[in-house]
Amino acid sequence: MNDKVHAYKDQIGALSDVLPGVVKSYHEFTGECFQPGVIDAKTKQLIALGIGLFANNEVCTFYHVEEARAKGATDQEIMETVAVAGAVGGGHALSQGAMRVQKALH
Repeated sequence: MNDKVHAYKDQIGALSDVLPGVVKSYHEFTGECFQPGVIDAKTKQLIALGIGLFANNEVCTFYHVEEARAKGATDQEIMETVAVAGAVGGGHALSQGAMRVQKALH
């Protein structure tokens, strides 16, 4: 798990050599987005984990599990996030089937 996250960080470092402004801007933007506000930092990491799962992004999944834990998330909270992502993913397929597929059939 950590190897993939470290490989990503290494590649972002290499990308910074080619596109320093892009990488700097991305880090500033994401850094600001993950600052505690009305939503605390742990919850933001759990949201990001759910989105990473839904997007099937392996590196984001590993990274945000680590970050959620670092922000105090328990294993139970992380697994409940997995369940919510599963519900949203299943609901997404079902809602699109109900709307788009049924429309295409008629």
